[in-house]
Amino acid sequence: MTLNIKGKLFDLSSPIVMGIINLTSDSFYKGSRTDENSLLEKAGKMIDEGAKILDLGAYSTRPGAADIPVDLEIQRIESAVAILKKHYPDTILSVDTFRSEIAERSLKLGADIINDVSGGDADEKMWDVIKAKNAPYIIMHMRGTPQTMTSLTDYENVTKEVFYSLAEKVKNLRESGVSDLIIDPGFGFAKTLEQNYEMLKNLAYFKEIGVPLLVGVSRKSMIHKPLGINADSALNGTTAINMVALERGAKILRVHDVKEAVECVKLFNLINT
Repeated sequence: MTLNIKGKLFDLSSPIVMGIINLTSDSFYKGSRTDENSLLEKAGKMIDEGAKILDLGAYSTRPGAADIPVDLEIQRIESAVAILKKHYPDTILSVDTFRSEIAERSLKLGADIINDVSGGDADEKMWDVIKAKNAPYIIMHMRGTPQTMTSLTDYENVTKEVFYSLAEKVKNLRESGVSDLIIDPGFGFAKTLEQNYEMLKNLAYFKEIGVPLLVGVSRKSMIHKPLGINADSALNGTTAINMVALERGAKILRVHDVKEAVECVKLFNLINT
């Protein structure tokens, strides 16, 4: 459970927290929206609270989000990567994009990891970039696009189908020489509420793929809808689900609220030492 990040081994034997920084104005959770003026303050706070990775996203992937041009995504990402690498050079930066051009530019600027919500399905050149740059790569499961995914939930067995999709991609990438891989089952992406909980119940199966498992449920509708609240009030539910995810094998928690997730990991470690 290690990643090779630019020649340095990054240990994932104990779970870690990834902080979400959205460089968009329409992300589903308003509290995650970040502009250039607040970027350093938010990043510094997350680092102080214990985030080991910062995940930068410049394209909203919430259900039904508007598509944006490549140039706008590039503009948002390039500026943020440059600023954060200058002020926090030792912090690992992940870039959340499904576009190969964004991935390539981000890695050239110093980003460390590419987090692809489409797992390579949205851009056939993405895997070529990952291979050429030898960059750690997060493979998430999604069907369709953010604009169409809510209509693509016809699984016979959601756990089995997501598992085999991710396992096949890991196998193919490994055979092509990419070894630093992370999987993300994609909670909320082309899954109904019931399918999300079925997949969470069976989450431990994903450990069999043999790479670190990332779980991102922070403040999502699978939490706030059944509780009759909104994303602003979903921190407690997020913490509850995060603990379940840790118990079932998650090595990375992708969250908006770093402090609470780090506390969750600390308590999990106390229980399991």
